[in-house]
Amino acid sequence: MGDSAISPVARMAGPFVALTRYRSLTLELAKRDIQGRYRGSSFGMGWSLISPFLLLCIYTFAFGTVMGGRWPEAREGHASFAIILFAAIIVHGFFAECLNKAPVLVVSNPNFVKRVVFPLDILPWPMVMSALFHTAANLVVFVVLRLIMNGDFSWTIVFLPFVMLPLVVLSLGMSWILASLGVYVRDIAQVTGLASMAFLFISSAMMPVDSVDPRYRWVFLANPLTFIIDQARDVMLWNRMPNWAGLALYLGIATLLMYAGRAWFKATQKGFADVL
Repeated sequence: MGDSAISPVARMAGPFVALTRYRSLTLELAKRDIQGRYRGSSFGMGWSLISPFLLLCIYTFAFGTVMGGRWPEAREGHASFAIILFAAIIVHGFFAECLNKAPVLVVSNPNFVKRVVFPLDILPWPMVMSALFHTAANLVVFVVLRLIMNGDFSWTIVFLPFVMLPLVVLSLGMSWILASLGVYVRDIAQVTGLASMAFLFISSAMMPVDSVDPRYRWVFLANPLTFIIDQARDVMLWNRMPNWAGLALYLGIATLLMYAGRAWFKATQKGFADVL
């Protein structure tokens, strides 16, 4: 059946086929990805909690203790700065994992392309699910540290899934594009590694956007992580409701990119076997 014979409803459901027709396969691939990451290590899945804690200690020492980082809304002491920084690391960690893995999704699975009939377009979904698992683990560490260091809890954290949703959709669209480009241009994987670091340092992760020189503020505002980081902090730290209008606009743009990304992937996957 040609593409012209596909119904509009089927086209609309296209990006979500991994959750409908191939749900079991998608979940199994996500499970394998998570387990494979820790297979053979002494602490196993425990590293999903240990790693974010160690990363938090490093960033807190570097930016809070050595460089004297402070936040206008924070209480006195490095503990508050650590929690504020960790909230941003959680958001960036999810995005960076997707950004870094996407270019090798197809390249690292040549058998799926050459030897078996496999729905290649579902590959971004297990990757995103794996990234969400690690985000959830980071969130557990965040909640525990928040209770220990500050002794309180923001009830608005229940809105965090709604804050993260636009970024998840954006990451899916980006992953389809990068997975395709990664087949034809192998250098993409090197570029995304540098890009993920740049996205961290030119966002509001380390400093409020208002404190940035007005001449360069637009660079921070153009970063897709800045808005999500600010919204995540609002619900995780400051007991503020999300900016629903801003999230809706972000989700709309991200959804367009998701459909465009999958369309690009489907259009270019015909040549994967020739390249691999």
